This record gives sequence, structure tokens and C-alpha cells, in this order.
Amino acid sequence: MHKRLLIPGPTEVKSDVLKQQAKPLIGHRPKEFTELYTGIFDKLQKFHKTKQWVTVPTASGTLFMDMTARSLVKERALCCVNGAFSKRCADTITACGKEIEKIDVEWGKAIKPEMILEKLDSGKFDTLTLCHNETSTGVRNPIYEIGKAVKKDYPEVMYVIDSVSAMGGDKVVPEEIQCDLIYASTQKAYALPPGLAIGFVSEAAIKRTAEVPNRGRYTDLKGLYDYYMKKQQTPSTPNVSLLYALSYQLDRMLEETSEGRHKRHEEMAKWTQEWAKKHFEMFPEPGYESITVSTIKNTQGKSVADLNKELAKRDYMISNGYGDLKEKTFRIGHMGEWTTDDIKDVCSHIEEIWEL
Repeated sequence: MHKRLLIPGPTEVKSDVLKQQAKPLIGHRPKEFTELYTGIFDKLQKFHKTKQWVTVPTASGTLFMDMTARSLVKERALCCVNGAFSKRCADTITACGKEIEKIDVEWGKAIKPEMILEKLDSGKFDTLTLCHNETSTGVRNPIYEIGKAVKKDYPEVMYVIDSVSAMGGDKVVPEEIQCDLIYASTQKAYALPPGLAIGFVSEAAIKRTAEVPNRGRYTDLKGLYDYYMKKQQTPSTPNVSLLYALSYQLDRMLEETSEGRHKRHEEMAKWTQEWAKKHFEMFPEPGYESITVSTIKNTQGKSVADLNKELAKRDYMISNGYGDLKEKTFRIGHMGEWTTDDIKDVCSHIEEIWEL
């Protein structure tokens, strides 16, 4: 048996989904591709209950960080940083030559609306970046509450959300969030192989792109939009094999329903976090725990690296802590196609190995 990945991505992919990638290739200019591509867009909009335009570039979700910098930030962004991946977005914008200011909070803490409003009141910022689900810390930021607060007083500020490790499992309805760009990667809660990114884009964001020069080529959000509106295709060659798999997986997700998928992820998270509190402590601030990945304090000082060696013998893998949190925490990914029974099974193995 292969090693089952209960990590924060890549995650387990069903065998019938994997087989979709073995279908014969088609060109990306005939009508067959247009039907495949527009069909995927329709399914994504239906699953996420949105009318926002969606784009699916062949890339990691990190592309959207560059795209934010090159296509949406005019002069200065306010970047909310409470972990490694929100910091990456801030660093990316700086690397692209735009100015930033950070709201820096302690790892494990959440970003609150009042923190943001205090900064936006200066009028210095045209873009706000935030991580929905900080994969390094397991913190779930209150994106709906933040969107409501920000757009009430600062509708012109672009609200950009990294939902890489949440979207597809957690509830994401762009109009309710009031976001201008929210993006993810296929290898996490969508339960597909790596290689595609998914982004929902507001009308305001499309208008903003026309005001931002030097957007590059692959990071040109306006170029992607204009080409799609003209031909319903991609300007560059896409990964057709992965698009087959995405189309098929979206059918499965629609059958489960967005409500059913969200509920299953909530149930997995609830069980995992209750288990963690019996033996350890949760790392995130109470009330802001992710529903797709649990970051747990290693209060017993055991070796997570050695644990994974033993779990590998049982065909399982979890994740060590990220960066400075390595060995201080460990992470259990409960995203994609896993069930609560799967989580119970891997946790029973952890109990046996660590003699909890």
C-alpha cells in the first residue's frame, strides 16, 4: 500500500481521479478544449455559489501572490502577517518593487478586523492581503468579518485572500466574503495533484488591473481575463491532463455538495482538536482553529521525525511543524477526501507509537 498523506498538502487523490490524467491529450485551441475549460468554470462557480469570474492557471497557488503584486497593487499594500505563508505574500510584493506595511502578529494568533481598520484609516493603502488559513500555524482568520468591516468604509481597497489550504474544504463564497481575489491550489482541499491554481476575481479587481502598469505576461491578470472573454481559452498552453482530473473531481464535489463537504471538514477538525486537547495542546488561539489542518503543540517533547518513521511503516504520514515550529508542533491534515474514521485511525497509531 502507498503512504497515506495526512499532511497539509499534497493530500490523498482518489484512484479514479488520478486515472483521468491518462486520457488522450487534446489541443488547447479546438472547441473540445473550450468546452472542457468553460465547463470547469461553470462547476467552480456553482460549487462556490458565485458569479465572480474564475481563472485556473497552470501553476502553484504562489503565482497569485506574484499576480497580486504585478496586477493589483498600485503603490502600497497592507499585508497581514501571522505565519510563514502570509509573510511569503508580503515578501513577494516587496520583491516585485511595490511598497508594503505589515500588521505583524505573534504566530498562533489571528488577524482581527479592528487591527486592519486602524491601519486603513491612514488612506495609504490600495490593497489588503490576508491568509485565510495559515498553514504553518493552523490559524483560520475571520475573512467574512474582515471583508464586511473593510468594504463598509474602504470599498476601493483590493481585498486579496490566500485560501490555498482551505478553499475546497472550508466555506468560500466570494460575494459573501466581499473579496476581490481569493485563490487556492488543487493539491490541498480540492484533493487533486499539484499543478493548477484556482482564483476568483471580482469586477472591481478586473477594473483595477487596467490601472496597474508593467503587469508582466504570466502574471497579467488583465491579459488572462481579456483572452478568456475573447476566446474562452488560455493564452499559454495549460496542463490539459490536470484539467481533465479537475473537471471530474468537481463533479464528485458537486455531488457531495458544498454544504456537505464543509460539514465533513468541520467534523474532522472537531474530532482532531478534541483528541489533541486530551494529550497535548492546540497551537492556534482558541476560536480560530483551522478546519483543514490542526497544528498541535508538542507538549510532551517527543520526536515528530521519529514518529513519522514509525507511521511510514504503517503507511501513514503527518507533518512536522513548519520552520521555527519544527518539533515544537506537529500538523495533521484533515482535508480533501479524508473522513473522521481515517483521522481516528492515524491518531490511534500515534497513541500506540508514542504510548499516550
